[in-house]
Amino acid sequence: MSRDGALLVVGDVVTDVIARHRTPLAPATDTAAVIRTLPGGAGANAACWAARSGHPDVRLLGRVGTDAADWHERALTGAGVRPLLVPDPRVPTATVIALVDAAAERTFLTDGGAVLRLCPADWSAGLLDGVAALHLSGYLFFAEPSGAAARLALRDARAAGTPVSVDPASAGFLAELGPERFLAAVEGASVLLPNADEARELTGAPDPEAAARELSRRVPLVVVTLGAAGALVAEGGAVTARVAAVPVAPERRVDSTGAGDAFTGGFLAARRAGADPVAAARAGCAAGARAVTVVGGRPPSV
Repeated sequence: MSRDGALLVVGDVVTDVIARHRTPLAPATDTAAVIRTLPGGAGANAACWAARSGHPDVRLLGRVGTDAADWHERALTGAGVRPLLVPDPRVPTATVIALVDAAAERTFLTDGGAVLRLCPADWSAGLLDGVAALHLSGYLFFAEPSGAAARLALRDARAAGTPVSVDPASAGFLAELGPERFLAAVEGASVLLPNADEARELTGAPDPEAAARELSRRVPLVVVTLGAAGALVAEGGAVTARVAAVPVAPERRVDSTGAGDAFTGGFLAARRAGADPVAAARAGCAAGARAVTVVGGRPPSV
């Protein structure tokens, strides 16, 4: 693939409240934690990691509340992403509370806020001018009108011959929506980037390899992330490669929030730079390994 042209991400911009607790949560009383408020969102995180991974022109379309629009715009610009943010005067910016335990594993409490109010009027086919690839965050497909906006963007990209990648985003929300409804909504995408739980949810397959094979019969290229086990690459109904993870010493793992988004950003940047799927998956794994060594879902500022 050529590096020419922008990567346009359409997705969620979120205010993350990250609470890192070293002991198990104590019901009905206090649990000590280190708490930080940081910019996040799967789409925004992936865009920032793509820019950090070397893509020279990354753009992000998302909807945010007026409460935090300026803050998010500054954060994206500082990360090398061109923000195309739609301010919403009625609903606050989406918020996620991430509970991160001593093993750096996270549990999310999610308020979709303005993210889910992205609507077809916020989209224009003209946004594809100069764009070589479109990436859609799966969170958009789980509600309306954001789902309609995502489907419209996918349709226009297909008409323009622009390849589309999709991150399914959440096994829990996939279960609520229904796998077939999700797969129908993303029909025409050329790349699907689920994690193992999402791949199993989408197919009902017992293991990630079987899920990857099944999904690659519906989407040309499927890359299933496996956390510390790396990633699987599947095409045409077959797993074509297993890519090893980049090892991270346990003492360096502080927060798994956004590791999958980092993989997505690293993968997409590598593909736009001309890497084949296996090399791009290696780049994604490297970005994911860096992500777990920092608090929050964005690349470090230095």
